[in-house]
Amino acid sequence: MNELKILLQNNLNIEFRTAVLSNPRQKDVAEKIKVRPLLKKDKLIFQIETFRNHQAFHRNAEPEEACVLLVEAMENMRQMQMETREFSYTVLVSKKGKVTIKKKAAVCAGKEIDLSHNRKKHYILEEGVPVPFLKDLGVMTEEGKVVRSRFDKFRQINRFLEFIEDILPELDRDRELTIVDFGCGKSYLTFAMYYYLHERKGYDIRIIGLDLKREVIAHCSELGRKYGYEKLTFLEGDIANYTGVEQVDMVVTLHACNTATDYALAKAVGWNAKVILSVPCCQHELNGQIESEVLEPIFKYGLIKERVAALVTDALRAEYLESAGYAAQILEFIDMEHTPKNILIRGVRNGKKGEMREAVRRCEEFLHVSPTLGRLLK
Repeated sequence: MNELKILLQNNLNIEFRTAVLSNPRQKDVAEKIKVRPLLKKDKLIFQIETFRNHQAFHRNAEPEEACVLLVEAMENMRQMQMETREFSYTVLVSKKGKVTIKKKAAVCAGKEIDLSHNRKKHYILEEGVPVPFLKDLGVMTEEGKVVRSRFDKFRQINRFLEFIEDILPELDRDRELTIVDFGCGKSYLTFAMYYYLHERKGYDIRIIGLDLKREVIAHCSELGRKYGYEKLTFLEGDIANYTGVEQVDMVVTLHACNTATDYALAKAVGWNAKVILSVPCCQHELNGQIESEVLEPIFKYGLIKERVAALVTDALRAEYLESAGYAAQILEFIDMEHTPKNILIRGVRNGKKGEMREAVRRCEEFLHVSPTLGRLLK
């Protein structure tokens, strides 16, 4: 753990943003640990929040003590995701205690760090401030109060806008930007993107929402005209066959089922889209392919095999994006209304294209899988 100790000693300072320790070996010790910096009486301390048995326990520690506590905590954890002002670190600990540290530039590099003790949850779309499309979609009342039964949707919309807020430095302000939303559905997030980027941030954007349901497209088109969103267009169509634009700056795909996500991601790469935001769903493809004699005792349980296959699918998608010239992250979203899936894949183009890593090929061969996105990008 010496490498981890050095990493923490070098980063538990004013530049530290957050850390999440997860994937425990023993859940009765801790299920997850979150760390954030605080300033108390002009003194930097770190709040360590430990989750155990559906309860949260808090402890404040100065940098040196926090370093010791986190190194000890990682004896039970397999992974730590740490963010500083400029860098993002992934720390993995093997069964034998080998520590692997991966470092890359933070997507939100330079963003201000909140060191206040009593942080009130800040929503980009604030409660009490009426937003027309949220009212018509049943999320807000006329006065701007969030409908109690729709608060999860309100949180989801704001969480999604936080992901967009992080990548604003990647978007060009000097020209019209094109965003394609594959599988837009009722378009809560499509309207939120347009409102936030155009109305609130002043970007010149054109958003195209694509979905197979004719009645949904008709309703969303009517709402877009009602709000005067001139550059928000909804079209009936299929992801794989869409050819309506030649250049796209951002591709969004939310809850696209099974390989529809792969076709959307492949389209995004083909367009050299600067930003990709994808929330996959229903990853059935690899569940029908995945095989391993070593893992057979695990895979004989259908539910476990299905979940492992889904996670492998998304991890490989991120790896394929990396090889195609994107800095890829897998982030925690908020559960959709009708599915427990809460993974968001974010890709930001950095132009560093390369051959598929040998380790990825070995992983595919070991599990006997050939994912659609890998084949499409080849």
